[in-house]
Amino acid sequence: MKVVVAAETRDHERRVALVPDLVGRLTSAGLEVVVESGAGAGALHDDAAYEAAGATVASGDALTGADVVVSVNPLPSERIAALRTGAVTVSFLPTAQELDAVRAARDAGVTAFSLELVPRISRAQSMDALTSQALVAGYRAVLVAAEKLPRFFPLSMTAAGTVPPAEVLVLGAGVAGLQAIATARRLGARVQAYDVRAASADEVRSLGAKFVELDLPSLEGAGGYAREMTEERAQLQRDLLAPVVSASDVLITTAAVPGRTAPLLVERPAVEAMKPGSVVVDLAAETGGNVEGSVAGEELHLGNALVWGARNVPSQLPVHASRLFAANVVNLVLLMTADGKVTPDFADEIVDGAAVTHDGVVRHAPTRELLEAE
Repeated sequence: MKVVVAAETRDHERRVALVPDLVGRLTSAGLEVVVESGAGAGALHDDAAYEAAGATVASGDALTGADVVVSVNPLPSERIAALRTGAVTVSFLPTAQELDAVRAARDAGVTAFSLELVPRISRAQSMDALTSQALVAGYRAVLVAAEKLPRFFPLSMTAAGTVPPAEVLVLGAGVAGLQAIATARRLGARVQAYDVRAASADEVRSLGAKFVELDLPSLEGAGGYAREMTEERAQLQRDLLAPVVSASDVLITTAAVPGRTAPLLVERPAVEAMKPGSVVVDLAAETGGNVEGSVAGEELHLGNALVWGARNVPSQLPVHASRLFAANVVNLVLLMTADGKVTPDFADEIVDGAAVTHDGVVRHAPTRELLEAE
């Protein structure tokens, strides 16, 4: 069976769905790997590297006759429509925002898998692309903050005097938040963090950061995510966090739930009260923002603070982001592979959970309901 690595077509996307180092895992399973020419260029993998790894490089559109197509972002609807009936696609596929792609896959009889829907269970950890890319984003967020902040991160004791460490506040202690905490600590900052899940406090402290204690009940949810809170509870939390935000040199917000609007954690007055030169990095800006006033892909000033709205942050570190993403993709494809054929077994909870469409039907119930509502 032929697995095609599609070239990404969206602006500012530098990742690729398969790196040369992992081609051999697919060919060893009896699969043929075809890479669209130039697909890996943004991640610094040239066509020759893929050929040396055992893949075939195809110029132009290589999707004709493809059995499996892997990509970072969902294929354009017209490319999905051109796939053969029964073909399989594996990519990020935020269904609520990509209903045209879902329709195209359904109507073409394509089996589309969304990496966002991979169940958060231990057996699926190696396929969890949300986690791998969040790791990249958390690291990058701190580098951005350190570059933009007109102060040192670490404590420096010199003959000319002592420079105090930067005060960094991280909101959200999921994968991105924990990576941000660890990176800021490595750079020498004094770090505080807050999460609505009380269980995250021990993880925060284990990284050498202080957990911000608020007199509020914990909101532990399913799958490692926080439960949704009432607006009254959310406002009280914002009010209690405001003085902590205003006292920080750097604020990094990481709270997001796939498929939903990001929760508003920080209101504009708290940002405007930050000291001159302060930096805010909102990793959730693309899904509405954790910080009031942040705009995805833009830098702006609110009061004395520079607010950096994130857009496709993992793509800013495309080499390792691609390596991690490719491992997730390969592990999912191999889960469905036997005797050189990719055959999804929907009795497997990972395969069933990640499937959006199959055999002309939308299997993912929330997406099906959205389409029916239209």
